[in-house]
Amino acid sequence: MSKKSYRKELIEWTIIVVVGLTLYVTGLHTEVIGQIQRVVLATGIMQPEADDEKATASYDLRLSNIAGKPVSFSTFRGQTIFLNFWATWCPPCIAEMPDIEDLYQKMGKDVTFVMISLDEDRDKARRFVDRKGFELPVYFLESPLPSPYNPSSIPTTYVISPDGQVVLTRHGMAKYDTEEFRAFLSTLTPK
Repeated sequence: MSKKSYRKELIEWTIIVVVGLTLYVTGLHTEVIGQIQRVVLATGIMQPEADDEKATASYDLRLSNIAGKPVSFSTFRGQTIFLNFWATWCPPCIAEMPDIEDLYQKMGKDVTFVMISLDEDRDKARRFVDRKGFELPVYFLESPLPSPYNPSSIPTTYVISPDGQVVLTRHGMAKYDTEEFRAFLSTLTPK
């Protein structure tokens, strides 16, 4: 390897390391990775599918909304619920949020969206939602999670039918704002 090519390679690696460290130190690495994963979602290869075996939903869950006001999950009983567990430090969560926002804009009158942030720093979640301009209803946990909810990884999404059945469980990111998924939600929603 010539001295010139060695020097060029050293400069390239230095730039890569400096950019990587800058993204990490500023906290922007999560959003950059999330944006890269959004490209994967745009392909449509990660689709949610209804569960063959349904579980009975539990409404024994206390939440607070983004303003800090207490909310009982039981107030959503009898509605179609899109329940999503997410966090600002989770790149796949960041990747699917704009798509879920689009779904909310189209179906938020017929489907109850419950976006539960698992961020320890609630202000960080609030700032993220504000900065992105999301109108999704964001909540925080105020009680332990009852069965059948077990977000062993995030994002995790559950769809609960008006009759109290968990009809979809999805661990990992997915593209939700599709014609097929909107039709699926519409079949659950009482007319």
